[in-house]
Amino acid sequence: MSVTRSSPQPRFQLILIKPSHYDDDGYVIRWWRGMIPSNSLAALYGIAADCADREVLGPGIAIDIVVIDETNTRIDTPALLAQLREQGGFGMVALVGVQSNQYPRALDIARPFREAGVPVAMGGFHVSGCLAMLDGDAVGLGACREMGISIFAGEAEGRLDGVIRDAASGQLAPLYDFMKDLPGLEEAPTPFLPKRYVEHTLGLSSSFDAGRGCPYQCSFCTIINVQGRKSRFRSADDVERLVRTNWAQGISKFFITDDNFARNRQWEAILDRLIHLREVEKIPIGLMIQVDTLCHKIPHFVEKSKRAGVTRVFIGLENVNPDNLINAKKRQNKITEYRRMLLDWKAQGIITLAGYILGFPADTPESIRRDIAIIQRELPLDVIEFFCLTPLPGSEDHQTLWREGVAMDPDLNIYDVEHVCTAHPKMTKGEWEAIYREAWALYYTPAHIRTLLRRAVATGVPVGSLVKILVSFATTVRLENVHPLQGGVLRLKHPSERRPEMARESAFVFWPRFAWETARKHASLAKAIVQLVVAAVAITRSKEAANYMDQALTPVGEDGDATLELFTQTTGGRASLARARPMARPA
Repeated sequence: MSVTRSSPQPRFQLILIKPSHYDDDGYVIRWWRGMIPSNSLAALYGIAADCADREVLGPGIAIDIVVIDETNTRIDTPALLAQLREQGGFGMVALVGVQSNQYPRALDIARPFREAGVPVAMGGFHVSGCLAMLDGDAVGLGACREMGISIFAGEAEGRLDGVIRDAASGQLAPLYDFMKDLPGLEEAPTPFLPKRYVEHTLGLSSSFDAGRGCPYQCSFCTIINVQGRKSRFRSADDVERLVRTNWAQGISKFFITDDNFARNRQWEAILDRLIHLREVEKIPIGLMIQVDTLCHKIPHFVEKSKRAGVTRVFIGLENVNPDNLINAKKRQNKITEYRRMLLDWKAQGIITLAGYILGFPADTPESIRRDIAIIQRELPLDVIEFFCLTPLPGSEDHQTLWREGVAMDPDLNIYDVEHVCTAHPKMTKGEWEAIYREAWALYYTPAHIRTLLRRAVATGVPVGSLVKILVSFATTVRLENVHPLQGGVLRLKHPSERRPEMARESAFVFWPRFAWETARKHASLAKAIVQLVVAAVAITRSKEAANYMDQALTPVGEDGDATLELFTQTTGGRASLARARPMARPA
C-alpha cells in the first residue's frame, strides 16, 4: 500500500494488535470477555498516546491509535485495510508483546497487511528472547525477514518515536535492536488503556508494571534475558498518576505484572502511596501482585500489601521437591519457608495462587501425584496453576538444548506451557501430557474444594471471590482444553480464523457443532457453579466454620514441621530441613 498524500492532511493510523494463538483444533482462542488484561497493550498505548500528544510526526499531523487484543476482540482485517486506504496508506500495524506460542498467529495476522504493502513491525518476548540468546536466525525469525516485517527487540520507551517516523516516511528498518540499552522507567509514559478496551476483560481490570527485570537466575525464565537482571522501577508518583488516570474513567482494579513485586526497591513507597489513595481518598483500589516465596521476611511487606488493596497474590512456588528447584536454579525457593509464608498471607485474608511446574528431571507420574496430595494436606494454598516445563525461546533451558542439538518441537504454537515440547528423562511424552491433565483433576476434587472453602471462612478470605476463581481453575482445562489463564467467558470461534495449515470447515459443519459444544459446555459449567455456590453457602453458614482447623492451617511448630511429608518424602526435603535447623536455633 503506497503512501499517497492528499489534502487535507491524512492522519497516521497506528494499529496495535496483541495476537492470541491457536487451540489444538486450529482455531484462534478468543472470548467474549478475556481473563487477563494485556500489559503490553497498555504500555504501548501509553507510549503511543504520548507520541501523539507531542506530535512526533510534525505540527498538526495527528496519530489515531487502534487497540486490538485478539483474546477478546476479532480482527477485522478488511475494515482495517479500508481505514488505512482512507488515509492514503499513512500508517502501520504493530504486533505487540508477541510470545513464542503467539508467533505463528502473529505471522498469519501480518500476512494480508504485508501483501497490501502496509508497514508491519513485531515486538515482544519471542523476537527479543531469540536475539538475546540465539544466533538471530533461529526459531523462525527468518519468516519475519522474508515477509518484510520489521523486528523490534527491547522496550519501546523513548524509541517508538523513531519507529513511527520511519513508518510514516516509508523507511521502516528491518531491525530495531535495543536489547543492550534498556530504558529507565521513572517519568516514562505509564501504561493505560481507554475504558472501551478494558471493558473486554473480566472484572473491569487493567494492568501496569511497577518495575522490570529480575535478579534471580531461574533457567526456565525468559524475563531475565529480555528485561534484564538489573531491576528498573517506576516511582510512586508514576503509579499514583496512572491510578488517578484510570480512576477518572471508573477503573480501580489492577494486575501489577512485575515478575516479583517484592524485589521492587520502590515497593514500600508505592504501597504507602496506594494506601493513602485507598484509605484517605477512598479510591477502591484492588490489586493482584506476583511475589517470591521469601517476601514474608520483608518487614511490613505483607501487611502493607493488604492495606494497599492486594486481594490476590501469585507466588512462584514452582515445586515442592528441592532437587527440582536446584536443577532449575530456583535456589531462592526454600521449602522450609513455604508454610510460614502462606500462613502470613492467610492471616491477612488474601487469596493465594501458586505456579507449579510439572516435568522437572526428577518428576514421574507417581511423584507428581504424591506431591499434589502433600500440598493438599500440608500447605495452606488456595489455587494452583499447573504448567509443563517448557524450553521457551529466550530462556537458558532453550539455549542449552539448542546448542546441544536436542530435539524440540518445531511448532511454536504449542510453546504455551501446557504442551510437551521436548523429551523427559523419566516420562514418555504421553505420560507427561496425561499427568498434566490429571493434575488439575487431582487438585480440584470436590472434597478438596470444600476444604479450600472451609479454610477461607476460617481465615477471613473472601469466599465469593474464591468461588469465582475456583470455578475457572476447576473447569477450564476439562471443558475448554486450554489453561485457565487463557480462559474467559463464552468461547468465540469463526471458521475463517482457522490455522492456514488446517482445512477450512464448511459452515454447515462448523456452526451446528459449535452451537452444540457451547450449550454442552455451559450446561456443565452451570452445574459446577451451582455445586460450588451451594457448598460455599453451607460452609459459610456452619456454626463451626470459624473454628475450622487442619494440618495446613496449623502454625509452624518449634521443630519446623520436621514430621511433615513435605520434608520426609524426598532426599532434598530432608536436606533442606537439616540446613534450616541450625539457622532456627536461638543464639
